[in-house]
Formats: sequence, structure tokens, C-alpha cells
Amino acid sequence: MGMIKEFKEFAMRGNVVDMAVGIIIGGAFGKIVSSMVNDVLMPPIGVLMGGVDFSSLAVTVKAATADAAGKAIPAVVISYGKFINTIIDFIIVAFCIFMVIKAMNALKKKPAPAPAGPPTTKNCPFCLSTIPIKATRCPACTSEVK
Repeated sequence: MGMIKEFKEFAMRGNVVDMAVGIIIGGAFGKIVSSMVNDVLMPPIGVLMGGVDFSSLAVTVKAATADAAGKAIPAVVISYGKFINTIIDFIIVAFCIFMVIKAMNALKKKPAPAPAGPPTTKNCPFCLSTIPIKATRCPACTSEVK
């Protein structure tokens, strides 16, 4: 019974719940960004580049074949168009996260500066050089200082 209680306390801590909510929202946000890239951003870029559909760009390493029994063996393909879409997804998500963190840092209260302590130096009344506050004689002009 003690282990279940300990797990419940762990799972209900604020940080764990906040992290779980962040992961769920992040997953949903990732899907939105993927849809925006694949369905909104890449088609016009493809049209501007001469009607290229990025998701179908690929290099065929080995063509599809059939074995002796007539069973189809799929082609070996490097789908670099999907990779380009994924890179654009990542850049958009990273930029959005950067902007959120930048906004959070701007809203974070900066600590008040520590109050200044008592002075540790003073000026010599004769030559105006800076000397320690406890000095009885100025090292620059050798005058006695009170």
C-alpha cells in the first residue's frame, strides 16, 4: 500500500502534471504545424518551383520487383521530400518555442538589486586620490587623513 501512495504523491506533484499537459499540447501543436507545412506552405512553394510536390520527391535505390512466387517486393526509396517537410516542421516548432520562452523571460520578474553596503573608500582631502576608508595616511601624497 505504501508504494501506491508514494506513486500517487509523485504523479500528482505540480511539475509532473504540468509536464504531462505540455507534452499533450505539444503533440497537438506538432500536428497543426505538420498540416500547415504539408497542406498550406509547401503547395505554393512547389508551384513556384515549377509544380514540384515535395512529399513525393524521392530517389529510388532499387526498383520494385517480384520474387519467384510472384510476391511483390517493394522498391527501396529515399524520400528526401518528406525529409524536407519534416525539417520545415522542426524549424517552425523551434521558432514558436523560442518565441514562447522569450515572452516568458520578458514577463519574469527581475530580482531587485541588493542595497549598497557602507562605503569602503574615501577621497583624500589634499590630493583627491581614492584611499581605503580606514586609512590614516594617503599613499599618494603622504598627508595624514582623519
